[in-house]
Amino acid sequence: MSKIIKNFTILFRKYPIFRVFSVVVFILLVVGLFSLINYRSRKVPIITSITPPVGAPGDIMIISGENFGPTRNTSDYVEVSGSKITASGYLAWQDTLIKIILPANVQDGLVIVSTKSGSSEPGFFANKAGIPVEVPPDTKTSLPIITAINSEKSTIGSLLIITGINFGTIRNNSTVYFTANRDNKDNNAVFLSANEDNFDYEYWSDSEIHLRIPEGASSGQLYVQTEKGISNYFNLNLKSPIGSKSYTGKKTYLIQLTEDIENINSKVNTTLSLRVPYPPTTASQSLAKLTECSPEPVFERYQNTIIHQLELSKSSALQTKFNQNYVIEEHTVHTKINPKAVKPFSEKTRVLYTAYTDSNRLINCEDEDYIKLAKQIVKKETNPYLQAKLIYDYIIDNFQLEESLRPNGSSAKDLILNKKGDAFDFAILYTTLLRICKIPSITVSGILVDSDLKCNNHWWNEFYIENFGWVPVDTVLGKGLEYKSFRPIENTKDFYFGNIDSQHITFSRGWNELKPSLTNSKIVYRERTYALQSIWEESSTGIVNYSSLWNDPIVVGIY
Repeated sequence: MSKIIKNFTILFRKYPIFRVFSVVVFILLVVGLFSLINYRSRKVPIITSITPPVGAPGDIMIISGENFGPTRNTSDYVEVSGSKITASGYLAWQDTLIKIILPANVQDGLVIVSTKSGSSEPGFFANKAGIPVEVPPDTKTSLPIITAINSEKSTIGSLLIITGINFGTIRNNSTVYFTANRDNKDNNAVFLSANEDNFDYEYWSDSEIHLRIPEGASSGQLYVQTEKGISNYFNLNLKSPIGSKSYTGKKTYLIQLTEDIENINSKVNTTLSLRVPYPPTTASQSLAKLTECSPEPVFERYQNTIIHQLELSKSSALQTKFNQNYVIEEHTVHTKINPKAVKPFSEKTRVLYTAYTDSNRLINCEDEDYIKLAKQIVKKETNPYLQAKLIYDYIIDNFQLEESLRPNGSSAKDLILNKKGDAFDFAILYTTLLRICKIPSITVSGILVDSDLKCNNHWWNEFYIENFGWVPVDTVLGKGLEYKSFRPIENTKDFYFGNIDSQHITFSRGWNELKPSLTNSKIVYRERTYALQSIWEESSTGIVNYSSLWNDPIVVGIY
């Protein structure tokens, strides 16, 4: 060691260049050491809660957490949905708390706190104008009153114009209710609401409402309900020359979902979000109510999902269990249709038509092989009902059904290439061929409950006839898939074109494209399962390992 010091001293005295070099190296070492110490002492801001998670422009948002800094420097900021809060928007800035005023243009999205030490992991905020939250009553308005409707005789899906007063300048949670098509033995009227999933609402003002008469409505009465109360009742007569539809044999199911997150190994603070499917309310599925949910979700119902969120760190529990219980009412649907009365869709600008004849992640209407097959099947037939029946018969007669599900990643197009596939492939093919023929159609995803209360993931279809409504179809049960029904069906091929039993429980109608809630997040998509949605799990950036188990739905009771 002494020899090294001696040689260094000689070189340092003898050579000026060496002296300059030595000084530069020493300065770099000092700067590097200082930077390392400073880096390790940096405290990146952490968001622990956002209040409120649902708000509106002008509301005060309180962001709780740590490492925000005792005061706000000019480089520090809060970002909401990609927009930085301006200087006038800050009411308080403390190390553990920030208060801001939400700007006029606030949208759904991420909330981030950024300081010179870095940016926090994001939280999530939703504009209450875009989600179903309770709206405080407007004391300036009085009860809604219906004075007239454009026609007292109409059909399902036709445009109804309601005029009156006190409907409210925007709809918010206001609803129009119609007498439901039900076989009520006690003669008590049952009402159902117009359905946003079918794009029933088209215009809403304080004195006029434009909407489509919803699926499942029948002759009887209608009324408008706002936050102030219920309007007077108005008579409506519905009759279609195309045919009739009935909803009978109601069954009530108690359904349980469970998900397990375990083997959590997180080296940094990470956010994990679960999107649990929330069954929709439809004409045949008249009730879908969440009765129990644990732990408490961030949002109970947002984009047809329940959102759970976990904040993971080194100290996180190794296992977390989630549980949701639903009460679901289901009916058997029977249709009687006069094919000669069915016409091609005329209102081609209607949102329902454009939405359900278009391509999406699962349905490729531009694929030449699908187009060629559709033309081969329907030939010169132009009647939508007869086209749907020709395609149904062709699929049943020409493709082999595999009762076990094919692996994730398998293409539904393999069905037309290999002449065999599973229930998912059959349903996707049927939807695709009908949309190519410009027949509005959807793939329905859910479970099939047998008489032993065993549940199986299942997929079936619905197609839409103008001035009549949705027609149910189950190609694989029509093909002869065996399951234990509550009541034996003699000719399944005839029955499952136009009819559906009450053992089908719906979790999603069509493809549900969900918006990510985290920046640069890792998305988990579960294929061939009981709901068709783009996000099931979402984790923020960071090194995190975990295992997830989504158990299939189970029936815990029926009555």
